[in-house]
Amino acid sequence: MSPIVLLPLPVLLLPLAVAAGSPEVHSLRGSWRLRSGNGSVSLRAEVPGCVHTALLCQGLIQDPYYRFNDVMYRWISLDNWTYSRTFKTPFDIRKWQKVNLVFEGVDTVAEILLNNVTLGRTDNMFNRYSFDISSMIQEVNCVEVRFLSAVSYAAEQSRCHKAHSIPPACPPPVQKGECHVNFIRKEQCSFSWDWGPSFPTQGIWKDVRIEAYNHYHLIYFSITPLFVKSAQQWCLEVESIFDVVSSKPIAGLVTVNIPKLQTQQMFSVKLQPGEGSIVLLVNINKSAAVEAWWPNGHGKQTGYNMTTTFMMEAGCQIEKFSKVYFRTVELVQEPIPGSPGLSFYFRINGRPIFIKGSNWIPADSFQDRVTSHTLRLLLKSAADANMNALRVWGGGVYEQDEFYDICDEIGIMIWQDFMFACALYPTNQNFLESVRAEVSHQVRRLKSHPSIILWSGNNENEAAIASNWFSIPYPDIGIYIKDYVTLYVKNIREIVLREDKSRPFVASSPTNGLESVKEGWLSRDPYDTHYGDTHFYDYSNDCWNWTMYPKTRFASEYGFQSWPSFSSIEKVSSPEDWSYTSNFSLHRQHHEGGNIQMLQEIGRHFKLPQSPDPVKQFKDMIYLTQVMQAQCIKTETEFYRFSQSEIINGEGHTMGALYWQLNDIWQAPSWASLEYGGKWKLLHYFAQNFFAPLLPVAYEDKGMLHIYAVSDLHEDHKMTLRVSVHAWSSLEPVCTLAKEGVTVKAQSAVPIYKESICDLLGRCRNCTRESCVITFCLVGEDGLQSPRNHYFLSSLKDAVGLEKTQLSASVSQQDDIYIFVLQTTAIAPFVTLDVGSIKGRFSDNGFLMTEKKKTVVFYPWAPTSVEELENSLILTSLLDVV
Repeated sequence: MSPIVLLPLPVLLLPLAVAAGSPEVHSLRGSWRLRSGNGSVSLRAEVPGCVHTALLCQGLIQDPYYRFNDVMYRWISLDNWTYSRTFKTPFDIRKWQKVNLVFEGVDTVAEILLNNVTLGRTDNMFNRYSFDISSMIQEVNCVEVRFLSAVSYAAEQSRCHKAHSIPPACPPPVQKGECHVNFIRKEQCSFSWDWGPSFPTQGIWKDVRIEAYNHYHLIYFSITPLFVKSAQQWCLEVESIFDVVSSKPIAGLVTVNIPKLQTQQMFSVKLQPGEGSIVLLVNINKSAAVEAWWPNGHGKQTGYNMTTTFMMEAGCQIEKFSKVYFRTVELVQEPIPGSPGLSFYFRINGRPIFIKGSNWIPADSFQDRVTSHTLRLLLKSAADANMNALRVWGGGVYEQDEFYDICDEIGIMIWQDFMFACALYPTNQNFLESVRAEVSHQVRRLKSHPSIILWSGNNENEAAIASNWFSIPYPDIGIYIKDYVTLYVKNIREIVLREDKSRPFVASSPTNGLESVKEGWLSRDPYDTHYGDTHFYDYSNDCWNWTMYPKTRFASEYGFQSWPSFSSIEKVSSPEDWSYTSNFSLHRQHHEGGNIQMLQEIGRHFKLPQSPDPVKQFKDMIYLTQVMQAQCIKTETEFYRFSQSEIINGEGHTMGALYWQLNDIWQAPSWASLEYGGKWKLLHYFAQNFFAPLLPVAYEDKGMLHIYAVSDLHEDHKMTLRVSVHAWSSLEPVCTLAKEGVTVKAQSAVPIYKESICDLLGRCRNCTRESCVITFCLVGEDGLQSPRNHYFLSSLKDAVGLEKTQLSASVSQQDDIYIFVLQTTAIAPFVTLDVGSIKGRFSDNGFLMTEKKKTVVFYPWAPTSVEELENSLILTSLLDVV
C-alpha cells in the first residue's frame, strides 16, 4: 500500500476530544523458567538472555570462554531448550479490542505457545514478531517458547534444499565451527569465524511484551531530513506506521513541534484500516538557523528536540518525543580527470569527507552481555582514536538502538551491511519472505539515525562469485549469479529504495559500485582499484613496504593479526597454556597458519624472543605481535591517507580507510585493535596518531625520502615542518632541520619535503641507515601541532647503537586522571605501559622515546589509585625482549 503524503494544513483546526485509554504495555522481561529437551536440566533464566548465560549464572557451567569450553559446551547448542513463564494479565481484557504478544528478538527457531495454543513460529533472529492473543489471553497465562537447535535446523534446511548446493557447507576445520549457517537467518559468526568461537545461542535476546490497545497503535515512527535545493530549505519526512484495529477510517490531527527551530505544523490525517501509514512533510522555518550534524572531527553533532502529537477522533492521544538531526549524504561516483574508472567517496552536507575508522563485529558471543556501558566504552574509544566511521559488518547483528544513538551523539558514521557474509544463500520462497520482513523491519527501525550513511547488501559475496571461492563448475555459475541478483537486488535493494530514499545503497563490499551495476551487479573483478571499495590482506610480504598496498579509491577492509595482552589471556587460561605453541594457543587461533604468519612478519624486522623462561618468552611474543600489527597498519593507513589527493598511473584519490577490525568477541589472537573488554592494543594507540586530523607522513621511493602533509582540517594553514635525525645511541638529535612557511592544504595530502636519504644522512655526521632514525612533526601558530611521526631507515633487528635502557615511571593523581612521568637513559623504541586489568587507557603508548622525560596521562574507566597503578605497571621497550 502506498502511503499518503500530507502537507501542512493552511488553517489551525480545533483539537478533537481525546478519548480515554492509553494503550497498556507490559514487559515480560525478567525471570523465566528454562528446561532442556528431555527436562533433565531445569533452571531460572533471565529474559532478555540466552541458554549459555542462564547456565553460567546458575553456576551450571564455567565461563564459556575459558580454555577449551567452546568445544566442551557444544552440547548446549545441540539441545532443544524451552523458555516458559506464567503471568497475570495486568489489565481488564474486556476493555481492549486488540492484545498482542510482541517479541523484539527471538534467537532463532522457535514455536511460541500461549496457554498451550500455538501462536506461530519464528525462524529469523533479526525480525520482530507480533502475535494477536486477543481471543486467548486469560487472567493467568502460560507462555512457552520452544526452541529448536539452530545447528539441527540449519542442517535440515540444507538437506531439504534439493535445487542446487549452496556453498560453503562448513567452515574450515581450524574454526571448530558448525555447518550450513547460510541456511538460517541468524548471526552468521555464531557458528564460528576466523576470529571467533562457535556458540550458536538460543534465547529471547530482546524485549518481550504485551500491548493492549483500541482503535489504533503506533508501530514504527521515523524522521528523514531532506534538503530541498530549489527552495534552499530543510524539510522533514515524518513517517508513522500504525496497526489500525477499527473497521472504518480514523480521522484526526497531527502536530509536529520543534521549538528551537520555531517550527510548528498541524496536519489533518486519515488512517485506513489494517496497516495504516501517514507520511507528513514538515517544512523547517526558513528564518531558523539549522545547524547540521557533522561527523567526528568536522563539526558538532547538533540535534533538536521534536514532539509529534497524534490526536485521533477515536482513540487516545499519542505523544512521540524524538531527536532530529539534519545532514545530507551522497556517495560520489564520477569520472576522475587523468584516470580510468570512477571516484568513490562520501560527501556529507556537501563536503567531501575522508572516512577514517574500522570494522565493527559483535562485542560478545552472548548478546545479552552487551550493555550500553560496553557499547559506549568501545564507541568512545573509536572517537578518541580520531575515527569518524565504522562499518557494521555483515556477519554479525544489526546493532541495538543504543549503538546508533551513541554514534549519532559522538559523530561516528556507520556503513551498515545487511547480515549476509562470505557465503552464497538460498532464494526459495520461505527464505526470501523472511529476509524481506527482516530488511523492512531493520530499515524502518534504523533509518532516522544520521550516523548511518550507507546500506550495503552483503560482505564479500560479489567477490565470492567473481573469484569463484567455492570452485563452482563454470557451466553452473549462472544459477548462482541469478540467486545473487534475486536476493540483493530484486529483494533487498527494492525494499531499501522503497523504505529509505535518503541514503545510498551498494549491493556488496567490496564492489565496483556503478561499474558492478553496469556489469549486471557482478563485476569481473570487484577488487579493481579504479572503482568502488576494496578489501586487501597479504600475510606473506613485508608489511613495511608501502608499494605492496593497492592504491584504491576506498579501503574498507585490511589488517594483520596480533595477540591480546597477557592480562586478557590469563583470565581464560591456565599456566600450562602460557606458551606460543601450547595446545591452547593453537586452539584459540582460528585463522589457518595465523600464529606462524605473525612470527614470519615479526622476523622480518625484529629479533624473535629467545628467553629461557617460557612465560617471559610468551609475554615477549605477545608484545612483539602488537608492535608488528601496529607498525603494519600504520604503514598501510598512512599510504591510504597520503594517496587521497593524487593520481599515479591512473590510481589514487583514496577517500576511505577502515581497517579490520575494531573490537574483539573473545580473548584470542585477532585483527582487532581493542581487546575483549575494551583494553587498547598498541594498534589503537597508533590509530590515534595515524588518524590524527593533521599528520606528516613519510615514505621512501627509489632512495628519496618524501614527506606529505595530510590534513582533515577545513582551512589551509602555514606551518613549520621539523625534522630530527637521531643516532640510536644518543638522546641528543644528530641534526635538526626546520622548513618554515609550509602550506598545509585543507582536506588534502600534499608533498612538502623531498630529499635523497644519502644526502640527508651525509649532512648528519655520517649517520647510516642502521645507526639513525628520522622523526618529524608539523608545528603552527595558535598551538596547532601534529603528532610526532617517525621513519625507520632499516629493520630494528639491524639497528646499530641501540642500548638497553633503564626505564622508570613516577605516578601521581590529578583530579580524576593519573600522570605518569617516564624517564629513560637511552633512546627506547616502542615503549609500552601496561597496567594489567585496571580499566582505562593512556594518552599515548607504544611510542619511540627520544627524550629523557615524557609525560603520559592515564584515563581510568573505573575507580583506581596511585598505589594500584604503581603495583600493576609493567614498562616494556624493544630491548626488554630477549
